Amino acid sequence: MSVRRLIHGAAALVAALALGATLWTGVDDGGTALAFGVLIAVGELTRWKGGGSRRAAPLGTAGSLSYALLGAVAGHPARHGAAQIVTVVLVATLLGGVPHIWRGRTHIPTPDHLARRVLKVGFAAVCFQPPYSRGVFTHWDGSAYALLLVALLVLTALCDAVLAAALAHSRTRWPFGALLREELRGLLGIGSAVCATGVVMALAVAVAGLWALPLFCLPLLLTQLSLRRYAAVRATYRQTITSLARATEIAGYTPAGHARRVAALSLAVGRDLGLTRAELTVLEHAALMHDIGQLSLVDPVPAGATAGLPGAEQRRIALLGGAVVRQTGVAAAVAVVVERQADPYRDQPVAARIVRAVNAYEEKSRDAGAEGPLRALEELRLATAGDYAPEVVESLARVLSRDCLTLPVAG
Repeated sequence: MSVRRLIHGAAALVAALALGATLWTGVDDGGTALAFGVLIAVGELTRWKGGGSRRAAPLGTAGSLSYALLGAVAGHPARHGAAQIVTVVLVATLLGGVPHIWRGRTHIPTPDHLARRVLKVGFAAVCFQPPYSRGVFTHWDGSAYALLLVALLVLTALCDAVLAAALAHSRTRWPFGALLREELRGLLGIGSAVCATGVVMALAVAVAGLWALPLFCLPLLLTQLSLRRYAAVRATYRQTITSLARATEIAGYTPAGHARRVAALSLAVGRDLGLTRAELTVLEHAALMHDIGQLSLVDPVPAGATAGLPGAEQRRIALLGGAVVRQTGVAAAVAVVVERQADPYRDQPVAARIVRAVNAYEEKSRDAGAEGPLRALEELRLATAGDYAPEVVESLARVLSRDCLTLPVAG
């Protein structure tokens, strides 16, 4: 059984037990359950395809965690238990996704998202609600109680990061360590805002009542809207780079789809080597534009295959490409990778090493028939003494052997 199925099965079991217990005992504090259910549903309704549940639906996540850590409402002890919390969160999350399903949108709650939401909310509720109901935290003063909630949310966020990395590893076969590091880095951004908002809402409702919910969720809602605008700008930026990369294909300097294939395979190698999200972005943009220097040539290189050219000519084309990239307004880091893709690999940044090796592999394998990929990989391995970084070539071999990447077809 895969890790993904195991996590989904555990989440389904927790959800079934919670739903059964809630149906058996009934719903306590119905008004509180309704208020938090509406908040979570609104958070899911405003979700967007931003990658990861924290960025896609931060309001829904904060509301779920706040409900899990809610011990009182306007000074009166809350009577809901962990089972009711999981049930309310699950039902509200599903209801919030109905409009997305109805309109045929792609950013609906996925099974991975639902499994993580159920397990992390269940974890937080089980850690907090039973001790609270037994009066363990009765004599804790305000600061100690707030620190307790923060500590519980930090622990919950760490567990959720492990779950997210495990699910992504099972789905993509990318290295678990690199995926976990990326999830932990995400906790420092929107993740910290989600945790802070969850704690503030739980404390505010405990003192002032349910009217505090709309007041304290407003900043996170505005943050979510800002992230959506930022994502739209990034999408437009990437479309511009993709259009620039196609210039060499339209002009007949490189085969159709070459830049997209090099970018897709470079990203897979970069993930295998554990590059950060920012480094992967630079790598993708540089891979898309790695051949743009050929536009400055009077006589095109046959089939755009620069890997077989003399080293001096390769470096000249790379420098021309870097100059073009700098004039387009693309990030300077991308221009550096394009400029240095033909340097000796010991002097190159990691992204340039990857682009050089993947470009050579794609050029050597595309026209060599059924045995082309194996033959191209063997040529790269034989050239690791001077031309290609050994760790990049071995990473490329691992990526190809996993066969977990769907590359655009040529032509």
